[in-house]
Amino acid sequence: MRKHNTAVYPFTAIVGQERMKKALILNLINPKLGGVLVRGEKGTAKSTAVRALANLLPEIEVVEGCKFKCNPENRNKLCEECLEKLKDESLRVSRIKMKVVDLPVSATEDRVVGTLDIEHAIRKGEKRFEPGVLAMAHRGILYVDEINLLDDHLVDVLLDSAAMGVNTIEREGISYSHPANFVLVGTMNPEEGELRPQLLDRFGLCVDVKGISDVSRRVELIKYRLSYEADPETFASNWQAAETELCGQILNAKQLLSEVRISDDMLELISQICVDMGVDGHRADITMMKASITLATFNGRTDVREEDVKEAAELVLSHRMRRKPFDSHSDKQDKLDESIENHREKQKEKNKEKAQNRDQNKQEPQKQERKENTEKTHEHPEEYQSENKQNQTEGQPDASSETIFSTGESYQVKQLTPEFLRADRKGSGRRSKTFTSSKQGRYIKSTIPHEKTTDLAFDATLRAAAPYQLTREKNGNSVIIHKSDFRKKVREKKIGNLVLFVVDASGSMGARQRMVASKGAVLSMLMDAYQKRDKVGLIAFKGNSAEVLLPPTSSIELAQKYLQEMPTGGKTPLSRGLVKGYEVIKTELRRDPDTCPFMVLISDGRANVSMNGESPLQEITAVASMLKEEGIQSAVIDTESSMIKFGLAQQISTALGATYLTLENLKADSIVNAVRASAPFDLVSPSGAFSV
Repeated sequence: MRKHNTAVYPFTAIVGQERMKKALILNLINPKLGGVLVRGEKGTAKSTAVRALANLLPEIEVVEGCKFKCNPENRNKLCEECLEKLKDESLRVSRIKMKVVDLPVSATEDRVVGTLDIEHAIRKGEKRFEPGVLAMAHRGILYVDEINLLDDHLVDVLLDSAAMGVNTIEREGISYSHPANFVLVGTMNPEEGELRPQLLDRFGLCVDVKGISDVSRRVELIKYRLSYEADPETFASNWQAAETELCGQILNAKQLLSEVRISDDMLELISQICVDMGVDGHRADITMMKASITLATFNGRTDVREEDVKEAAELVLSHRMRRKPFDSHSDKQDKLDESIENHREKQKEKNKEKAQNRDQNKQEPQKQERKENTEKTHEHPEEYQSENKQNQTEGQPDASSETIFSTGESYQVKQLTPEFLRADRKGSGRRSKTFTSSKQGRYIKSTIPHEKTTDLAFDATLRAAAPYQLTREKNGNSVIIHKSDFRKKVREKKIGNLVLFVVDASGSMGARQRMVASKGAVLSMLMDAYQKRDKVGLIAFKGNSAEVLLPPTSSIELAQKYLQEMPTGGKTPLSRGLVKGYEVIKTELRRDPDTCPFMVLISDGRANVSMNGESPLQEITAVASMLKEEGIQSAVIDTESSMIKFGLAQQISTALGATYLTLENLKADSIVNAVRASAPFDLVSPSGAFSV
């Protein structure tokens, strides 16, 4: 008969993944590191390692019956209930195992932070806090699988609590705080989307994992798993000695933390590495210092050495490196080694100068000159210089020929956040706010329901019923609620956008480097779309036709590739470009009625080809007016830059009802403001047509 798996897979029996295991252990030793983010393939023992980690340590002391598992030894951080027990001298101590609390991706904010205990409120007529996941995770491990798919505002809540060690709730008429010290472990597959850089930076450590490539080690892994599944108790007992040894090492390291001293030389090395690696802010310096100290204690030392700093840098900096979405990966290890080597050289030079000062063999001016020369010698090259910056001195080509222009300089864009506040909009994303009937949305207010609802706002319902309690017959009940008191929750969530670029690729765009600047603007928008996980599409019109270079896709890198390879030359069939853009949007809306499209037309407006033989400008005006009537939000970027301006793009913008921008103010904030200016419009038709 097959035995039931009652024993947790031993932490020390996990094959490979040494860096991941080290990062987890360091957070156990020093929870102030801020948690660890594990990025990589599925099936690489991420979940197994987290669950095994909690089983590794001995039981912890808690206040008996406390829902927050307060530490009886730490009187300054007891919850309100435990403080009352302390005053009454009724506080008792019990021992429990450290727990791993799972947070599902579908969790609501109420479930995470806690909410009003409705049953108690109805029965007793009193407000009482009902703990959430953060309370359950106190003094344990909070494990969030696929954390990149969790709503951003929930990730903010988790990281705030992990950093502060306290969960504060101000909602539903309740103001409540409780301790929330936990080791936060998040796992994710980068192919499914990244976390925002601001959230990435909040994780103390980050580890990238992948499957083992060595065949012999993979065989070893298989044998271990088979042995565990056949008899988990025996397998666990075979590893007990190793588990006990590692547990002792961790407990010893925790005791050494307060005794560790770090020299100014090591602090200087930490800061120099952060500068050389190009990280923003100072969180990396502080976290690397804490990680270096923790590594020293894990190795049984009270002094921080260079190897501790180097290992800490590999765990702290990988997710903090400044890197634009389309930049190629630099060799981080080489840069780290170079930074450490340069620091060594500087230290040698300093030591040499100190010796020379003692011997007084050199005069002060000579020493200063040598020091300055040495510093210049070891000065690091400027960071993030473009690896393949192209020469942008192309001449003005013949309009009938085709030329591939380079892409102009990109720049940081502000938030692109049009709001589509239509109820019951489905879908997911990270940019535009919208009302939703989904319970995964954030509860922002309440309203009177016009039909049956399953998402009752209990706090608002109780407040609506409160004034009538004295006049209602209670029949032994504390609170009487009528149907007229019901209030439902109004929730808000974020949904994805579709940014459709309709780019003029005719010969006139080659003049005065207008295509270079236009490509730079589109690239900047693509970078912002990459960070917000929007869909993008690219249409180019030239000659006698308009071509969909890239249908709506989430692959921003693919969009950048087509943008770079887009040729310029020929006539200007602008009306065909607008019609093609309209067709793409209609098709996308049929596929996903809840999408939020925004069209960006980049052109000088000098159309010279029509579809039906009439005046190109009249035809464009008619098409643009149709798009305006359909409610399509858009912006027109006028690339005309000659001394004599015809203002054709501005006329097209007026017909479209779009925001108009000239080439001179073609900057990130201008494009974003164009979208924001269009925000009041709402797209509602599932057929692909729009209504305003």
